[in-house]
Amino acid sequence: MTTQTFNLPDVGEGLTEAEIVSWRVKPGDTVAVNDVLVEIETAKSLVELPSPFAGTIGELLVAEGVTIEVGAPIITVTDGSAAPAPAAKTPAPAAEGGGSVLVGYGTAGEVKSRRRKVVQDPVISTAGVIAKPPIRKLARDLGVDLTQVAGRGAAGEVTRDDVMGHASQASVFRNIETPEWGVVREETIPVAPSAPEAHGSAAPGSTGDRQETIPVRGVRKVTSAAMVRSAYSAPHVTVWKDVDASRTMELVKRLKASPDFADIRVSPLLIMARAVIWAAQRTPMVNAAWVDGEDGASIVVRNYVNLGIAAATPRGLVVPNIKDAQNMSLRDLACALEKLTLTAREGKTTPAEQMQGTITITNIGVFGMDAGTPIINPGEAGIVALGSITQKPWVVDGEVRPRWVTTVSGSFDHRVIDGDGMSRFIADVASILEEPALLLD
Repeated sequence: MTTQTFNLPDVGEGLTEAEIVSWRVKPGDTVAVNDVLVEIETAKSLVELPSPFAGTIGELLVAEGVTIEVGAPIITVTDGSAAPAPAAKTPAPAAEGGGSVLVGYGTAGEVKSRRRKVVQDPVISTAGVIAKPPIRKLARDLGVDLTQVAGRGAAGEVTRDDVMGHASQASVFRNIETPEWGVVREETIPVAPSAPEAHGSAAPGSTGDRQETIPVRGVRKVTSAAMVRSAYSAPHVTVWKDVDASRTMELVKRLKASPDFADIRVSPLLIMARAVIWAAQRTPMVNAAWVDGEDGASIVVRNYVNLGIAAATPRGLVVPNIKDAQNMSLRDLACALEKLTLTAREGKTTPAEQMQGTITITNIGVFGMDAGTPIINPGEAGIVALGSITQKPWVVDGEVRPRWVTTVSGSFDHRVIDGDGMSRFIADVASILEEPALLLD
């Protein structure tokens, strides 16, 4: 009889801790390799951890609601046979960057090892299909039957590209793959050294019969740290403009009635997203980023748009982004927005989906707000807010008429972009909401 101990893995993006949300097993249960053991909450999302062992559950080492560090033991499995070469002991090549992969999750930085026996991760074979646990999970999430996928990896292994290629036949995933780009995607502009950044301090909590103390952890913890870092490091400037969005509302109505959009949610946010992408191309500095390095600061100008959408969830604010949104058709963009929103509401947004954003939209209009001064997402230089769209009196051709009016506001990093650039950008976004036909080609 042997007892295997499963330690909390790094599920990606270099996260250092996670909270045990709910156990899916109890002592005495029998599990197979890749059965879900527990749901955890990291600083960015909810994640299900599959078992790397087959056998009988021995002991649950961590109670629900407890936050622990990566590498801490969480569960034991007796009489269990280990899954082929757990990555905690044998490093395997990562999909991007260096480091080993734990139980089919993201990389955790470089891990030293005395040996490297394999070139690729070992895989699990069931019913004639060879695929790694994360590939099997991806297939389940996308509704792909692995028995219908031709594996093009080593020894017929089904790879991520095989699953994504098969899933791309469905309309909602038509543009989930990253399009090819030219050689030059970014350019770096050296800037003069700047003064040290200021730091804020957190307010102490309090207790009592008339109030409640809520521990700051998970999504709320990382969001609060990011907002403080952004507010006290990037000099924010906010500009706004009132817009007659009547033609946008007319276009939304026509798209909802179109057979091409019959199975897709269409809202003014779709036109706003298209407008931001177009305006960012005309004013690239709003899509740039300030980067502090050992040799001084620089500005990175991105020639692509990973469009972030701020989403309010029961666990806090998340900002997933749509990769290479500039290459999407209007329908594909609508599908991506719908998928992003549903995933965020279910708490299933992955860390990778929240990384590498270039500019963000926050739709405060859904909360009845007209305008705001949003805080820039760290790593970006601009965030745009779409206010509520309501009927108001508006002067048209010298006459006062009821029109659908909204306010477009935006906050920008003044280290990266000056007043003329940010004003021109907001004016461009407003012009598209006033006349969306300018984008139809």
